[in-house]
Amino acid sequence: MLNLSVLIEDAARETPDRDAVVFGEMRLSYAFINTVANQVANLLVARGIQPGDKVAISSPNLPYFPMVYFGILKAGAVVVPLNVLLKPREVAYHLADSDAKALFCFEGTPELPIGEAGYAGFKEAADCEHFFLLPANPAATEPAIEGAELFWAALAGQASTFEPVITEATDTAVVLYTSGTTGQPKGAELTHGNMMMNAMVADGLFEKSLHDTFLVALPLFHIFGQTCVMNVGIYRRATLVLVPRFEVKAAVELLVKEKVNVFAGVPTMWWALTADDTSADDVAAITENLRVAVSGGAALPLEVIKGVKAKFGADILEGYGLSETSPVAAFNRPDRETKAGSIGLPVWGVELRLIDDDWKTIEGEGPGEIAIRGHNIMKGYYNRPEATADAIKDGWFRTGDLAKRDDEGYYYIVDRSKDMIIRGGYNVYPREIEEILMTHPAVSLAAVVGVAHDSHGEEVKAYIIKTPGAEITEAELIAWGKEQFANYKYPRIVEFRDALPMTATGKILKRELR
Repeated sequence: MLNLSVLIEDAARETPDRDAVVFGEMRLSYAFINTVANQVANLLVARGIQPGDKVAISSPNLPYFPMVYFGILKAGAVVVPLNVLLKPREVAYHLADSDAKALFCFEGTPELPIGEAGYAGFKEAADCEHFFLLPANPAATEPAIEGAELFWAALAGQASTFEPVITEATDTAVVLYTSGTTGQPKGAELTHGNMMMNAMVADGLFEKSLHDTFLVALPLFHIFGQTCVMNVGIYRRATLVLVPRFEVKAAVELLVKEKVNVFAGVPTMWWALTADDTSADDVAAITENLRVAVSGGAALPLEVIKGVKAKFGADILEGYGLSETSPVAAFNRPDRETKAGSIGLPVWGVELRLIDDDWKTIEGEGPGEIAIRGHNIMKGYYNRPEATADAIKDGWFRTGDLAKRDDEGYYYIVDRSKDMIIRGGYNVYPREIEEILMTHPAVSLAAVVGVAHDSHGEEVKAYIIKTPGAEITEAELIAWGKEQFANYKYPRIVEFRDALPMTATGKILKRELR
């Protein structure tokens, strides 16, 4: 018997008056978050939601998210978190594909009309019977979207206590959709056991204090933010400072004001912090408080690691995982040597190996594709037995990520297998090129992709954000690259940009660059 909602239940029981969530001037206790989650569970049961039914939530990092998330779990239902950037057609696809019976959706802003998209998707997905609108103004008395049901009005009269539905560790807790870089997005079924074990294991990977404060800039609809920040934070009764959208100036202000000591981010967030012209006083305050710095979600450039160390005195602990692995599979543990550029060692209860295209084990250094086995592996892709069979064999999940391994068992990501460039029959790994490009003083950020070429098949192209104030031409950078790389590797094409396209989680969208 295990229900992931025990995280909030236990925290509310032990530290009821502690701030669980901070958002702007709003400070909400663990007791309050748990009480609203109970009301959400009572609401769902009253509307006929059965254990195992899917209930979707579309919300930025707002207090609504943990309230609804744990309320769904308490009712024995399955949480389907939706990316807030989805368009109406995409919302409709996710609701229909997951068989969602209800949707909780933030009404949004003029710049990001989430609620409108949610309602459009809800109307097109006939089986989604209930649409609860999460208002931007908690005092609102009427829903901003016609036909929607206002969240607080729906909760009126619902009891503040609820006995969580008994679920098994093998029951699905969350259906998390992959980014869909190839084909339609697929829903990874993560169990209560997957999610609980991963939160507990992740919690043990870095030191804690009697009362930690987390900066929550990673989207909670994404598995990294959900497990490693929200669930780990609640497991250790931390205070979660919510950031709906990462902007470096606002993040710096909160790091200082709230005396944040734990921050997990993706590489682009860390890069932005190193590139920002933060005042000396703010740098000193962040350095004094920041105890744990974690990076994941994408490969972390060595130059960013050096930049964070130089500016804030913090050693970034880099980890590795995927939606399908709940997510943590490997980590640079503080009790072992940290190796820059490495994703570390497999975490407790998890195995990694390198395989070829035929699932055969590759011994020694590699490279090879990472395969993972352990308590963190999903049940499978929802309603996709063929895709599940392609991805999982004998308990091993193949990741699509290429890596090398040193003689001490540390793994180093080479690249995504689909991102690898084949130029004239030679394999070119974009991450290697990006790492070296970022050592040039005029290069602040680099993204390398393959573009079609008549004779070579693919050509190497680099998209570059310059260091502020730097002057360099495309020809100069190409000439410099020619000196750094083998002839088949160096970028023949360079394009300077003010910004690069990114996902809501801060990953560079290479498919758009391609």
